[in-house]
Amino acid sequence: MKGYLDTLEEVLEKLNTKRTGLSAEEAAGRLMADGKNKLKEAKPVPLWRRFLSQLADPMIVILIAAAVVSGMTAVYAGESFADVIIIMIVVLINAVLGVAQESKAEKAIAALQEIAAATSRVMRDGKQQTI
Repeated sequence: MKGYLDTLEEVLEKLNTKRTGLSAEEAAGRLMADGKNKLKEAKPVPLWRRFLSQLADPMIVILIAAAVVSGMTAVYAGESFADVIIIMIVVLINAVLGVAQESKAEKAIAALQEIAAATSRVMRDGKQQTI
C-alpha cells in the first residue's frame, strides 16, 4: 500500500493511463463514474446543538450547579433568588457568545476555502492543463 515506492510504469498501469495523460472523453467518463476528487463536507451542526454544547463546558456545569445550590438555599432560608438569576444570566450570555464566535469562525473558514480554490496540473490529450 506504499504507492510512493512504485515505479512510473507501475503507477501508469494501476491508474490505466499513459504518459500523455487521458483524453478529454476518458477524463469526462471517469468524472461521471467516480465523481469529483473532493472530500465530503461535514453536515452543519444545528444551532440548538451548538448552544447545548456550550453548556457542556466543565466551568459552565459548575456554575449551573452553583445556581441550583444557591436556589435551594434561597428557598430554605426564604431569601431572594437574585444570585440564581445573576448566575443563570452569566451562563446564558456565555453560551450565546460562544455560539456567535463559532458561527463567525465557520464563516471565516468557508470564505478562506472559497479564496484558496485548489488547482491541479493535468495531462489532457498530450497537453498540460491547469484545472
